[in-house]
Amino acid sequence: MSGLSLAARLHAEVSALLRNVAADIVLPRYQALAAHEIEEKEPGELVTAADRESEDRLTVGLSSLEPSAKVIGEEACAADAQLLSTVGQGLQWIIDPIDGTGNYAAGRPPFGIMVALADGADALAGWMLDPLTGRLCHARVGEGAFLNDQPLRAVATGAIKPVAALATGFMTAEERETLTQKASGHLTIVPIPRCAAEQYPRLTLGENDISVFRRTLPWDHAAGALFLNEAGGRVRRTDGSAYRLGDRRTGLLAASSPALWDRAAQIFYG
Repeated sequence: MSGLSLAARLHAEVSALLRNVAADIVLPRYQALAAHEIEEKEPGELVTAADRESEDRLTVGLSSLEPSAKVIGEEACAADAQLLSTVGQGLQWIIDPIDGTGNYAAGRPPFGIMVALADGADALAGWMLDPLTGRLCHARVGEGAFLNDQPLRAVATGAIKPVAALATGFMTAEERETLTQKASGHLTIVPIPRCAAEQYPRLTLGENDISVFRRTLPWDHAAGALFLNEAGGRVRRTDGSAYRLGDRRTGLLAASSPALWDRAAQIFYG
């Protein structure tokens, strides 16, 4: 069975798994974490007991659905950095057990659960669940994007100055200043939600037009980039090349349409 047909066959099971993990692990701990259940795994990066429990449950569940696929989880990579070097090799499940952990740990939205199925460097399918609203965004390569299983096409805000959310948190002060200066007068800058599982839907649902990301870790972007691309938007590296798993470069530009991507690329990199 091909990876794509596998993704289609397993869609209902993966969706149910995400919803069960949200109901059993993520939501019961929301706004109820004890101090000792929140840790800083590296400067500025939090992990909670719920992240680890969510990843454990997802790993077991996804492995049982397709034992031949290796599992790459954010927290597993934090524990063993060598695991990240295997991304882009063979059939893989890629997990972000709680995206937006900083928000989750602070007891505020947004946050989400993200899973992608990849074959080599290419994402075949992706799922992004908002546990609080139940919104499920899903995509399969070549078959489109879906919102709660209804087909979805990306729409722009229609603003004269396109609405841009810029993820500058991992940029240097100089990089932030340069980006902001280039956007001035051309784009309307709005806060980033610090949650890719929320930002990619915003780019699809007419809330934002453009996003710039510096970090491009696979669990943050595999599902979302596929979702936006399949919805008719565009996600590419800043040099215009495709986003592929296993590529360790930084920098990603996302937009609600190819025309908006071209416009943003000219503003920032032209």
